[in-house]
Parts: sequence; C-alpha cells; structure tokens
Amino acid sequence: MPLSPDQIAEIEAARSTPRPTLRAVSEGMEAHLYRAHEVLDHGFIRVIDYMGDDAAIVQAARVSYGAGTKHVSNDEGLIRYLMRHWHSTPFEMCEIKLHVKLPVFVARQWIRHRTANVNEYSARYSILDREFYIPAPEQLAAQSTVNNQGRGAVLEGAEAARVLEMLKRDAGQAFDSYEQMLSQDGQQGLARELARMNLPMNTYTQWYWKTDLHNLFHFLRLRADAHAQYEIRVYAEAIAACVKDWVPLAYAAFEDYRMGGVTLSAKAIAVLKRRLAGEVVTQEDSGMSKGEWREFEGVWG
Repeated sequence: MPLSPDQIAEIEAARSTPRPTLRAVSEGMEAHLYRAHEVLDHGFIRVIDYMGDDAAIVQAARVSYGAGTKHVSNDEGLIRYLMRHWHSTPFEMCEIKLHVKLPVFVARQWIRHRTANVNEYSARYSILDREFYIPAPEQLAAQSTVNNQGRGAVLEGAEAARVLEMLKRDAGQAFDSYEQMLSQDGQQGLARELARMNLPMNTYTQWYWKTDLHNLFHFLRLRADAHAQYEIRVYAEAIAACVKDWVPLAYAAFEDYRMGGVTLSAKAIAVLKRRLAGEVVTQEDSGMSKGEWREFEGVWG
C-alpha cells in the first residue's frame, strides 16, 4: 500500500481546511493537491505545491517581449507561438513541487535531470521500509536484440517464474541482512549509513522534487516517450496527467510541438524538398548516415 492510513488521514485533513489566497490558482491543479497518484506496486506521486498557471506564462511573455507579441490575438495563440519558437523563460514562471516514492534504480535515472531542487529521504538517519519493486509478469522481458538499452520479448513459463522468484528472494534476503546489521536489541551493530549499502536497487526511496515548467516539459518529453524505460515512464505519465489539468493551454502546445512534433536537420529538409520535386532519394545520396536515414524513414517513409 503506497500510503498508510495515518498518511491518508493527514492528506484528507489538509484538503478539508482550504485557505483563501490572492495568488493565481489553477482549479485543475487544486484537485490534485496532496492526493497520492499510485505508481508501480508501492510508489506514488503527490503534488505538494505549485506556482502559476497559463496566465502566468502569458503575463511573463508580454513583459519580456512587449510590443513584439501584440499581433498574437489570444493567450492560446501566444503560448503556441512561444512553444513553436522555443522560447523558454515564460514557461519558467510556473513551478511545481512533487513528493515522489520510487525505486532507487528509477531515482538514479531520474536524477540525471539536473534542473530541479531535490531533497531525498535519508537512510543515514532513518531506517528504510521493507518495500521493493517487483515487476508485474508482463514487464519481465529479455534483452532487446536491436536496442542495447531496451527490452525484447516478454519472458514466459518456467523462465518467468525463475526470474521472479530470484527477484523476490534476493530482495528479502538483502533486507533481512540490513535489519540484522543495524544497531538494535542491545547489540552494537553497524551504522545506518553503512548498513544501507547492502540494500538492492529495487528498494523504495522518497524525495521532494521541485522544478519549473520549462524543465518539466523537457523531462516529460524524454521520460513519457514510448521509448523510455517503463518504470520511469509510468511516473512521467502520472505527472503529465497533473500538468495537463494545471496548464491546459501550455500542455496542449507541448503535446503538439514536442511530443507529437519532429525536429528536422538541414539534410532532412533538403531530402524532403527533393522528394517533393519528384526526385527519388536514397540513403547513399542523401548525405545522412545509416542511423539518420533509418530514423528519417521511420517518420517519412
């Protein structure tokens, strides 16, 4: 269970005592505040706080660019213009703070996005809970034969059972040793900061993660993509659902230009122009590498 009964009661108590405010409020995001959105088997994301809304993006852009944006007739058009032309600073006016519970190996992948403020649960001071991520059977897959960092066919039958048993057994044994090493019941034991090194990567950790909307969109573009690892992608998808309610105009532009759009190189543009002119273009005379050509064909045929 991601949240204990006491934590759920604390959340409900906070939501039952709203306070008036003069700051910008997003009704869509208010519905998400504090509530835990479950992810994986023991994880969750919770919106703890946020600043700004679609109007804050527009306000910042008009201050920044002044008369240069007056030809844009409405907020949606301006936001789409900003997204289309890669203007980033107006989107930095919106911020969000999340409470995330996630497996350690997902956290290590997540922390590569170095554009946020992070404070993680400290296993130097506190004893971790006995909670591990154990993949659902449909997520147990072999190594891909075409992608060095991806998954291939789903394991089945005896092989799936063998792997699942090892995951459960090893996690449990490691945590048993962790508990036995700690200073307790009168024995001297080992310091928590050292005992934690024996824990497996599928142990759950927690952190507060605060970032602005511009950098959050970059995170979502990479981690909510179909090619991202499943275990981080489901977190990104849960966050994206909150962002869509928070800044619907900005999120719609993001979906259109980033998630659903394609960036073309100068060589790719040249090939498209030649094709439109009726010329048959091959990889050999395109000026592209085999990898570039494969990606080009994946979008344009």
